This record gives sequence, C-alpha cells and structure tokens, in this order.
Amino acid sequence: MDIDTYFKQTEGTGVLSTADSSGKVDAAIYARPHVFEDGTLAFIMRDRLSYANLRSNPHAAYLFIEDGRGYRGKRLFLTKIREEKNSPLIAELSRRRSAGDGNATRYLVYFRVDGEAPLVTPGK
Repeated sequence: MDIDTYFKQTEGTGVLSTADSSGKVDAAIYARPHVFEDGTLAFIMRDRLSYANLRSNPHAAYLFIEDGRGYRGKRLFLTKIREEKNSPLIAELSRRRSAGDGNATRYLVYFRVDGEAPLVTPGK
C-alpha cells in the first residue's frame, strides 16, 4: 500500500521527533501527515519547539502507531525541504480547527521521506 493510501485509511497516533542544532531532542503528538503527489509529506505547525528545532536542524522522525491491538505502524525518517507561512493551503488541508486558530501564525512544513521502517522490526 502506498503511503498516501495508508494515511488516508489508517487511524492512529503520530509522534514527530526533532532535535535542535546541538542535538537536544523533542517529541510531540502530530496528526497524520498530508501526502502530495510528488511523494513529499507536510505537517501544519505552529511556532513552537518542533518548528524551532526544524529551523536549525532539518532532520526529523515521525512515528505512527496504528489504532488497535499490538504494535503496528510506521517510522518515517524525514528531511525538511521547504515551508509556507499562513498559506491558503493550510486552511484547505486543516482537518480540525482549534480555538484561537484565527490569528495564530501557522506553517505548512514539507518533508522529503529519506527512509521508512515498520514500527517494530520483526526478529530484532
């Protein structure tokens, strides 16, 4: 199953891990990524720690745990390639709105997928 179909059909919980330029790590809950035809992924982000880390270190990892029993899901290894600030596309892609979203600065941050692995590697 291709990654776009996977994220459209699979419910679960996502965690985006980033690190600053000195290697200090952060992890935050993130929704499923938006997948584009060219294979890039994007997340809608606010100006918080994950976004700040990506400004100094473009590498990230996204861990997605499928709903249900067992440990099924994906690990994606990512590199930031570009971003858009308060783009009209953000409103179009938003799956939900939070109180206070109206005036908040939001970024659409695009990533290249450098690698993919199952959540748990069999036999390891």
